[in-house]
Parts: sequence; structure tokens; C-alpha cells
Amino acid sequence: MEPSNTKEGKQQQQLLQQQKKKKWFLLLVLSLLFSTLLILISITTTSSSVPSQYFYISRAKKRHQNQIIPHFVESKLHISPTLRDPVPRLAYLISGSVGDGDSIRRVLKALYHPRNQYVVHLDLEASAEERLELSRWVSSEPMFVKVRNVRMVVRANLVTYRGPTMVTNTLHAAAILLREGGEWDWFINLSASDYPLVTQDDLLHTLATVPRNLNFIEHTSDIGWKEHQRAKPVIIDPGLYSLHKSDVFWISEKRSVPSAYKLFTGSAWMMLTRPFIEYCLWGWDNLPRIVLMYYANFLSSPEGYFHTVLCNAEEFRNTTVNHDLHFISWDNPPKQHPHFLTANDYQRMIDSNAPFARKFGRNEPVLDKIDSEILGRDADGFVPGGWLSGEGSLNVTGPNYIIRNTTVLRPGPGAERLEHLIKGLVSAEDFHAKHCI
Repeated sequence: MEPSNTKEGKQQQQLLQQQKKKKWFLLLVLSLLFSTLLILISITTTSSSVPSQYFYISRAKKRHQNQIIPHFVESKLHISPTLRDPVPRLAYLISGSVGDGDSIRRVLKALYHPRNQYVVHLDLEASAEERLELSRWVSSEPMFVKVRNVRMVVRANLVTYRGPTMVTNTLHAAAILLREGGEWDWFINLSASDYPLVTQDDLLHTLATVPRNLNFIEHTSDIGWKEHQRAKPVIIDPGLYSLHKSDVFWISEKRSVPSAYKLFTGSAWMMLTRPFIEYCLWGWDNLPRIVLMYYANFLSSPEGYFHTVLCNAEEFRNTTVNHDLHFISWDNPPKQHPHFLTANDYQRMIDSNAPFARKFGRNEPVLDKIDSEILGRDADGFVPGGWLSGEGSLNVTGPNYIIRNTTVLRPGPGAERLEHLIKGLVSAEDFHAKHCI
């Protein structure tokens, strides 16, 4: 009988099977223990290395972020520093309309100095022939050709005084002067009906002693009757979309006075600093554009736009001198336009100490009196000064010019009058208290 068939054989087989099971069980337990040990070692190693790796990555990322800080346009724009040249430079806009070509020529020659920059503008109401004639004169006058500081707005604008187009035209001219006019200190806007009461030597000599961050602009926040008659009504200026000049028209709805900024009003004639002009054109905090959009529907916006921007801008509100540097004869209360000046106003003009006067009619005889007695200017000539010499005369009208050092000034009585005016304005006890009030 085989052992496996006996009882004893069956017991041996069971014993062998049990031993095999124990052997596989031990192998399984050992493999599990070994796997567990490997897992523990892996976890321990990873947990100890992750913080240092994370710290390294974080530091690298932080360092990378510090190196690549995003730059916005606003961070690159800043208020331009004022020039350090002992003798300042001025930038003029002289604007006119139909029939003003001869007046613009006269005003330009009375204001001319090679240190300055000039833009002349004859609006679209003037015929193409009249504008072309003025352009040819500007481009052919020997002095202007020699110095290259006079230019004409070729793409003329339609300008309505009672609407915003006069503001946009002023900004257009200022942009041209910033792009093409080199360095200058102050921007002055004049019309063909303005005229100087001092020589440019007088003006430059006096301004050489004036802080170049000051903006000469007549202004007040007490808008009075203008709130109901100009601020709340809504007007449309056809000059914004039409090729033909016509008066503004009114919208029936009214609007409230702005609450985001304070309205100011004053004279449409001013002398503004280059940094402020740059701010109006760049508008890096958007205030100039917002205010311009508001004044697009404001009656007589030239009497409020620059004033409101200036007095609501933190960088400039403490730079105002409350004067427009003009002698103007108004009705009381003032109407839309001032009186035309005549010889009867001559002494009052002189006594005002202002460097400019308006409003003059074309070929007004008192202009000849101003030329001969104040400016020393011959008909169709330039105003004599330290910069100009010619053959046999300092007041030449011909092409034989000799330009001396433009920093050499010959101030006269006009400088004394102007100095008296400006000293009185900036040295007043309440000067700083009256900025933008």
C-alpha cells in the first residue's frame, strides 16, 4: 500500500503543505515590510527636501518679479523741468479769421524775436486764397526763412468763439509748438485783434526774473450767473462737424453742475507754462480729457476749460497768477465782446502796465501811435532790440539783416511798467492764498 494512501501519508502531505504556506506567508510579510520601509524612506526624504526646494523656487520667482516690474505709460510721464536759460523763450499762437491776414502780419512783426516760436492760424472761414497768401508770406519773409521759427497751421480749423473749437484750435497750435518749436518756457495765445504794449526785449527782460512755473490766467470759482446761463445749458458747436461757420445751437435739456471737479471761469487769453501745456495734451491722469468732453457742450468754453483743468490738477493749482496780462475795456456788467480800443483809450492802456491790449479794429489809427511811441517800429518793420541790426538802421524792413546774440536785450520804459505790474501781483500778501479760489 502506497504511503499517500495510508493515514500516515496523508498527515505528511498536510504537514508539507502547511510548511509551504508558512514559507510564502513569511515571504509576503517580508516583502510588505520592505515595501513599507521604502515608502517611509521616500516620504521622509521628500518631506525634508520640499520646503527647501519650495523656498528656492519662491525666492527665484520673487527675484524675477522684482526684476520685471510692469511699466505703465503714466509712470514714464512727468512734469518737465523748467529751463535754466537766463533769458526765457516764448511760444505764441496768433489766430484770425476771414479778412485778418494783414492784421496777423502786423501783429507777428510787432511781436517778433528770434528767441521765440510762432504759429499763425487763419481759420476755414477765410478763403483758400487768403490762407495761401499768408502761407506764402510766412515761408518767404527773409527773417523767418533765416531763423525758421514761424510756421502756419496748414490744416486750418473752423473756429467758433462761443464753442469748444477755439479750445481745440489752441491745443492744436500748442501741439505743433511742442513737436516743432524746440524748447520754450511759456505759451501765449493772441488773436489778430490783439497788439503788444511793450517790446519783446521788455517782456523777456522782465520774465527773466519771474519763476517759470507760474501760469498767468485770470480765474475764479465764483461763476455766478454763468452757472445757469452757460454751465447748465447744453450747446452744440457746428464747427465740430461742419465746413461752414454758424452760431451754436441749444439743446432743450439742462444738466447739473459737475461734482467730480470744480468749475472755474475767467479770461480766454493767458500765458501758460510749458509743463502745464504738456499736461493738457498728455493728460496722464485723464482730467484734461474729461474736462474737455464736458466743455464740448459749454457756452464760451475758452473762458473755462484751461482754468478748470489748472485749478483741479494737484500739480498746478498753486501756480496761478490771477491776471491775463491784457488791457481790455468792458461794459459793466461785461457783454460777450469788449469795446474796440481807440486813441481815447491810449493813456489807460499805458497806465494799466499790461503787455498786451485788445480789441483793436483793422488798421485802427491808435496802432500807429503804439508803433511810434511805444514800440519804436516803422511801418512794416520789426521792433528794434538788442538782437537786430541792419545797414544804417536798427529798424529795418529790407532783407539785409544781421542777427546779434539773441540774449542781448535792450529793455525800455515798457519793462519798468511790466515789472511794476508783475511785482505787484506776485508780492501781494494774499498771493498764495488766492490760488484757485
